[in-house]
Amino acid sequence: MSAAVAPVPVTTVAAPATMSWLQLTRLGFVQAAIGAVVVLLTTTINRVIVVELSLPALIPGLLVALHFGVQLYLRPRLGHDSDRQSRRTPWIVGGLAVCAVGGVAVAASIPVMARNTALGVGVAAIASMVLGAGVSAAGTPLLALMSERAKPSQRAGAAAITWILMIVGIIITAAVSGALLDPFSHSRLIAIAGGIGGAGVLVAWIATLGVERGPRPVMPADLDGTATGSFAVSFRTVWQEPAARLFAGFIFVAMFAYSAQDLILEPFAGLAFGMTPGESTALSGMHHGGVLVGMILAALIATRRGQLRHWAAAGCLASAVTYLALVASPAVDQVGVFRIIVVCLGLSNGVFAIGAIGSMMALTGDKTDGRAGLRLGVFGAAQALAYAVGTMSGAAGVDFARTIFAAPVRGYLAVFGVQAVLFAGSAWMALRSASSDRATEVFRQRGDMLSAVMP
Repeated sequence: MSAAVAPVPVTTVAAPATMSWLQLTRLGFVQAAIGAVVVLLTTTINRVIVVELSLPALIPGLLVALHFGVQLYLRPRLGHDSDRQSRRTPWIVGGLAVCAVGGVAVAASIPVMARNTALGVGVAAIASMVLGAGVSAAGTPLLALMSERAKPSQRAGAAAITWILMIVGIIITAAVSGALLDPFSHSRLIAIAGGIGGAGVLVAWIATLGVERGPRPVMPADLDGTATGSFAVSFRTVWQEPAARLFAGFIFVAMFAYSAQDLILEPFAGLAFGMTPGESTALSGMHHGGVLVGMILAALIATRRGQLRHWAAAGCLASAVTYLALVASPAVDQVGVFRIIVVCLGLSNGVFAIGAIGSMMALTGDKTDGRAGLRLGVFGAAQALAYAVGTMSGAAGVDFARTIFAAPVRGYLAVFGVQAVLFAGSAWMALRSASSDRATEVFRQRGDMLSAVMP
């Protein structure tokens, strides 16, 4: 029989100081900076490897998978390490610096890859893991800090601000880097990566300057010579909590379903409805626009009624219904109806995102045992695994289903059907796993929320 895990004591301190909406918004810019650095790997460098270097698309896919793979361990580990320190700000700024180094190194691997494919891929693989380490070191303590310092009435708004600013950062980076990259050259690509990385570190430093004030629960390194503060013991303690374990499962299932569409929605639009590349790209923009609107609406309405777990479940159920509508869309054979379905999918995904992130912050922020970073790390690891597996599984699932049904469109419909089932299952998990605090008690400060989201 295994020995029982002793509870990890925490230092008794006063409740951590809360943050204003301005301070939470400033921290949201850090997430935007992280997204800006990472998007180079998933978009520009991805395209350069496939088009300019004429290498298999599997290579950038594996690089992205490596970037997510290292986060499976580093997010919980570094979140735990930040729990043991009195301040999380050095982790956030230092993590952005590591992200910048990883981003430049990935760009620098391109000319090496052009001369020696094997060596260049090896350099890019190491650089991608460095990038993933930086995301873990910056992103996990960032969310932990927001969870600890946000008032219960601010959690839905903080989730919306963080996600929206991340998307805005990705959009701006893609537009600026695209404009500066022509005429293309390897040196220009490296310079752009360096500029984005340097700007990200500067943004993180300014955004966190003077924000983290006052005491917070800090996990001691040791007590009486025992290793009660060790990562292994703390991880087992958190994992033994049914709510944390089930919520991590919810994050994995829901994000797996969400990410599986990344590589298949636009090809489906072309095959099933004859859309041109330009039209399908615009369709993707409509989906992302729906996500933003769904997040804002959910954050606003959540200040008035409902529990965060209910919003997460509602977004999952709406997503499941919308995927079923996608399955039926070829039978309707109306492009206008198909576009409406895609917008509704974005709205549903946005509601799910706010409910999920807000519930994550509630489940973490309501605890006072000094393990906020570790809990966020566990949830972040589940999300990273879901993205890595889900993105590749969506495309592979389409190919597999096409061989079974001997019809390209039916392969996509099969994957959409699986996504509907996964979202329906994640709705049930959300209702059981999220924080039990009622929204009628949590979201009393309605005016603060409205003023934060709407000028």
